[in-house]
Amino acid sequence: MREEIVPVTAARWRDLERLFGPRGAYSNCWCMYWRLRRKDFSSLTPQDRKQAFRGWIRSGAEPGLIAYRGGKPVAWCAVAPREEYAAISASPALKRLENNGTWSITCYFVAKDHRRTGLMSALLDAAVRHARKRGARMVEGFPVEADALRGCDGYSGLVPVYRKAGFRRVASMGSKRVMRRAVSPGTG
Repeated sequence: MREEIVPVTAARWRDLERLFGPRGAYSNCWCMYWRLRRKDFSSLTPQDRKQAFRGWIRSGAEPGLIAYRGGKPVAWCAVAPREEYAAISASPALKRLENNGTWSITCYFVAKDHRRTGLMSALLDAAVRHARKRGARMVEGFPVEADALRGCDGYSGLVPVYRKAGFRRVASMGSKRVMRRAVSPGTG
């Protein structure tokens, strides 16, 4: 089934809320885990995280992409300029990497009945195009290398998907790999 992938805007908040469900995607994260320093993330209630994320979207930001199939929201990918992610800026391992024009892909969420249907690959391709059109010079992700996934282990992506899309490993953080791909800004 073909998907339509578009930026999340305030007008699409209800669709994102429906996709994330009552648990806010993974464990009431509301896609704020990378956006905040760890201590700030931990100090917020799930409702606070939801409101912070909603406020960010209402501000006019487009912090990611939402995929639809048959008009129904089925998947999400967080993608934004690297400097919008406080957890990345605070990470000793990650802040050493070049940041000039880098956009980061930090999270995927795919509805259970649409997993293993190619949505992660489609979202990754769309995220690269989205970042490129907005001036990115480099796109990075933090996929995991795992033989089997349990729970939300693959929320940051999977190494084979990134490798197939032309990303190369530049660093490691535990089971996560930092993978990057250069892009030409402003092109389709």
